[in-house]
Amino acid sequence: MTVQGEAIRAAPARLFNRELSWLAFNRRVLEEATNTAHPLLERLRFLSISGINLDEFFMVRVAGLMGHQLQGIEDLSADGMTATQQLDAISEQADSLVVAQQTEWILLREALADEGLQVIGEDELTATEREWLADHFREQILPVLTPQAIDPSHPFPFIPNGGFSLVFDLKRGKKAETVVELLMIPPTLPRFLKLPGAKVRFISIENTIRAHFDQLFPGFDKIHAGAFRLIRDSDIEVQEEAEDLVRYFRSAIKRRRRGRVIRLEFAADTPSDLEKMVRDGLNADTALVVESAGFIGIADLGQLVDVDRPDLKFPPYTPRFPERILEHDGDCFAAIKAKDFIVHHPYESFEVVVAFLRQAAEDPDVVAIKQTLYRAGKQSAIIDALVAAAEAGKSVTAVVELKARFDEEQNLLWASRLERAGVQVIYGFVEWKTHAKVSMVIRREGGVMRTYCHFGTGNYHPTTAKIYTDLSYFTSSRRAARDAAKLFNLTTGYVQPKGLELLTLSPVGMREKILALIDAEIANAKDGQPSAIWAKMNSLVDNAVIEKLYQASEAGVSIELVIRGVCCLRPGVPGLSSNIRVKSIVGRFLEHSRIFVFANGARLPSRKARVYISSADWMPRNFDRRVECMLPIENPTVHAQVLDQVMIANLIDNEQSWVLNSDGSYTRLKPGKRHFNLHRYFMTNPSLSGRGQALAGKAVPKLRLTQRG
Repeated sequence: MTVQGEAIRAAPARLFNRELSWLAFNRRVLEEATNTAHPLLERLRFLSISGINLDEFFMVRVAGLMGHQLQGIEDLSADGMTATQQLDAISEQADSLVVAQQTEWILLREALADEGLQVIGEDELTATEREWLADHFREQILPVLTPQAIDPSHPFPFIPNGGFSLVFDLKRGKKAETVVELLMIPPTLPRFLKLPGAKVRFISIENTIRAHFDQLFPGFDKIHAGAFRLIRDSDIEVQEEAEDLVRYFRSAIKRRRRGRVIRLEFAADTPSDLEKMVRDGLNADTALVVESAGFIGIADLGQLVDVDRPDLKFPPYTPRFPERILEHDGDCFAAIKAKDFIVHHPYESFEVVVAFLRQAAEDPDVVAIKQTLYRAGKQSAIIDALVAAAEAGKSVTAVVELKARFDEEQNLLWASRLERAGVQVIYGFVEWKTHAKVSMVIRREGGVMRTYCHFGTGNYHPTTAKIYTDLSYFTSSRRAARDAAKLFNLTTGYVQPKGLELLTLSPVGMREKILALIDAEIANAKDGQPSAIWAKMNSLVDNAVIEKLYQASEAGVSIELVIRGVCCLRPGVPGLSSNIRVKSIVGRFLEHSRIFVFANGARLPSRKARVYISSADWMPRNFDRRVECMLPIENPTVHAQVLDQVMIANLIDNEQSWVLNSDGSYTRLKPGKRHFNLHRYFMTNPSLSGRGQALAGKAVPKLRLTQRG
């Protein structure tokens, strides 16, 4: 072993920092904006997403570290860094990311202009556009704007999270009296205005305001001007003594809007005295400050993606409805009763999940429905179905998770509507989040009760189901039904689950189950039997699991991990993780499903392998502070679909994959002669378990993984 290897093996260098790993993930998202294989507006979408991601990172993760720093809490992270050291490293990496975002926006703006889609400044307006814009500003924008003088009689106003503002140093009249004016741009105004005419031309709201300065400030001369945008602490910390969660969250949501300023982004030409005035007015002495020479608020560029230019976007894709259900004349219960099957979103429509609940609401033989709700979106057919079921006299229970970050307010609205319809709404735990995705429908059939279950790796959210890759498993297994009932009893009545037959739940044993499965692979490796672990998830952070994977690696277990986002495990280090390979996939769809595969004494892929799907990533929060479930896949066709189709496709993708190196950097894979894009593969091939007899004769290309070693 090299000296470097010895050093890495020693704690804490054996782990990557969680926050810096997340920034590396967002760098990969940004890199997709540079990917010339994507259409131009899709590249712009990736750029915007990188901005949205970075905003949320500061609202939550950085806000938490700054809170620790201000309280003098300098506990070390798993990789041995204090809060202050982490903030310094984050600031450096985030500043670099912002520079890269601005550089890419310049390039994309030029490329879009070449395609006839222009974003212009006020000096580029034609005479006709200038006349139209003047009228539009006077009639549609000026009445909404409220400039505010900043002086002893007009204290600095409150600016909400994400607020974008302009600030002016002005001179008035012959006496050269100076005044500072602040102009908050209302979020109700679009960031970009589309100009009239045959050409597609946009101008930003800030350039529009600057072009009509005289209408806004008649009689004033401009000395200096600047612009800024702020991010506030937006996390909600639940107090254990909270007796009424609903009342607590309604109050907490209001408090979040007024959270401490975490980050201030100034236009590079903002004078230092105006910067200081803003910082003092916001009490933002501890905020991270960045100066931007380009566009402030990269997230807002997503508004331009909505322009009607299909030639600059991905070709539209219509998800398939599972043929298996169509062959049963749309009867979900008949299809599930005949055979378990899995639906692979977004390639197969989320409408099947909605149809399942709609049928339950309308079926006179259905007596009860139980449903978890973590994120359901703003317009949810799932909520409509549950309301319809309750109004039809069925017993309906909904476990609504109020602690779904940034969806708390929407979930409160859904809970209120459900309660009005007669649904029994349960808000779960104070300390834990209910993150499991489970639906139960209890139906009277021939004098007995049969339960139909849906287990998902993703949310009951119709919008994200179109862009997130997730798995929906439907079964009428009595063992699964009994376990699902125990999960609901845990969340509604705090009844500890005993004698689970199929499911593994957290926080009552999932970490222990994962560790035991890895131990079994270690034992097989030591006995000379085939041993391997394949796993796909969003994040890998849990120290105990990582250490067990290191142990497995050095025992000879081959480990292939597909980790889209944060990965604290350091792969490929001799004597520590020499048998572990980690890759990340970022592309048209967001990889979101969680799949865990253990060889179980056979060479993968094998029917003998233990295959699980889950709602949980391998993170402390999922194991210790969330209600999650993990389900073994036993049906042969579904097993083959998840292992031989979904998992292998993720492992062999070479068009949108990145490999994690032992130094923490990521390298984009180069396809070579044999290109394989897993998203394209699933868009053009039916799934194994949902295709039904009509497509049974259609050959599905068999995927093969070249084994290491």
